Amino acid sequence: MSRTGVSLADFDSVRYRRGLTCVAGVDEAGRGCLAGPVVSGAAVLRLGWCPEGLDDSKKLSAPVRESLYDVILAGALAWGVFAVWPREIDRTNILRASLKSMVGAVGLLGLEPDLVLVDGNQTPPLDRECECVVKGDGRSAAIAAGAIIAKVTRDRIMTGMDTRFPEYGFAAHKGYGSPDHLDNLSEHGPCPLHRFSFKPVADLRQTRLW
Repeated sequence: MSRTGVSLADFDSVRYRRGLTCVAGVDEAGRGCLAGPVVSGAAVLRLGWCPEGLDDSKKLSAPVRESLYDVILAGALAWGVFAVWPREIDRTNILRASLKSMVGAVGLLGLEPDLVLVDGNQTPPLDRECECVVKGDGRSAAIAAGAIIAKVTRDRIMTGMDTRFPEYGFAAHKGYGSPDHLDNLSEHGPCPLHRFSFKPVADLRQTRLW
């Protein structure tokens, strides 16, 4: 196990020393995208276990994330993943949608965690103890595992959507506001996968309506 892996596992182990029996971690992916769902992943890992190479998902290459995804799903005590789609994001807001996806992912674990470690500084409305961990995907093994589950799941969704909406290049940018995405959005206008409440999608849609 790498030094990073030891540190991530130790962070979670400290919580078990309080007498807890089940600690989960949860994180989301896609919060800042212009298109596609926001997806959360949750995981419960064996005490002291951390897959080799596990780290903040943003620091890892796509092939490494894919490899870790398989290892996590095979080795985790439990895992769950939940997506909230663009129209619901537009009806509520991205914060509420993100928190709902976290609640959904934890609800699909099939276990009742004593504590949920949540990446960031916002607590989802769960009926159990939560602990917010800023930059948690680089500190907690369970959060990092949840982040990998969320990121890989969302990337696969967006790659699949590329076949439905090939003019936008979703397989390449996964819905983030890259220059190519913005150029394609300007040329073709938004599709049903876009978040109409997000700038510049909202501005462009309003312009086209008039």
